[in-house]
Amino acid sequence: MEILRRRIERQIMGVTGMALGDIDYEHPSGDPGLFGPQSVCWRVHSDFTSMLCGGISSLMLQMLHPLALAGVWDHSNFRDDMLGRLRRTSQFIAATTFASTADAERLIDRVRRIHEEVVGTAPDGRPYAANDPDLLTWVHVAEVSRFLAAHLRYRNPELSGDDQDRYYAEVARIAEALGARDVPRTRGETDAYLEAMRPRLRFDARTEEVFRLLIGAPAPHPLARPLVALTMRAGVDLLPTWAAEMAHRDMPRWQRHSVRMGVNRLVPIMRWSVRNGASSRARRRVARATTMAAGSPTEHDRT
Repeated sequence: MEILRRRIERQIMGVTGMALGDIDYEHPSGDPGLFGPQSVCWRVHSDFTSMLCGGISSLMLQMLHPLALAGVWDHSNFRDDMLGRLRRTSQFIAATTFASTADAERLIDRVRRIHEEVVGTAPDGRPYAANDPDLLTWVHVAEVSRFLAAHLRYRNPELSGDDQDRYYAEVARIAEALGARDVPRTRGETDAYLEAMRPRLRFDARTEEVFRLLIGAPAPHPLARPLVALTMRAGVDLLPTWAAEMAHRDMPRWQRHSVRMGVNRLVPIMRWSVRNGASSRARRRVARATTMAAGSPTEHDRT
């Protein structure tokens, strides 16, 4: 069984930022990172299944903004490497949540530098820049609102309203570190923000192309194809109803039921198999300081 578990874990990790390496989540011992294990974002971001589904949904929602789409379209190789795009996004979320403070800040600085080069003109003639504070806020809200929606659907529907508000307040720190402004910090502020943004969103031929490529993203291994296909459909299902309708991908009730049943059937297997994800390694890093302190010699032992 252990061989089977590890094999499944490798296939699952292949679609995440863990496949990129580059981050040591187990060192330095005791470093809580930017948030620490008592934070709500550690709880929300630690469930692989809901984060994968929510991450797909967030990319779809983000691309409804013409300027966000233009930046990705003009400055990304997503059309040739959609899996790479998903992995890089996954790595940033995992590292800013679970990595050491130094590694989290290093990735934030790296993304800020990358954003400085992402400038251009959208097809409608408007200039865009990835470091535009308002655009950064849109990308952030589209992302974290889908993470929380997925968590409530597939992990903990009983997460309290206060903890949901805490989640938004915590993760606002990352958006602001990247340069976002007026970042929503509660459920009410987030809902109001999304509603206010609706008139600015569009779905055109280029948006359709991004959706098509996302939904048809290749799996890293044939065994992972069913997982990838199902999570793509779950991402569509997690879109706000108005966004799914705008993208011409609203599902009938029976399809939504089928997708949710499929994900819930996979959940026990995925949670059983994934034992060395970013959150598990981070918890070992933080706990190691307690173990070391408990085992350190006292003054009496030294004499």
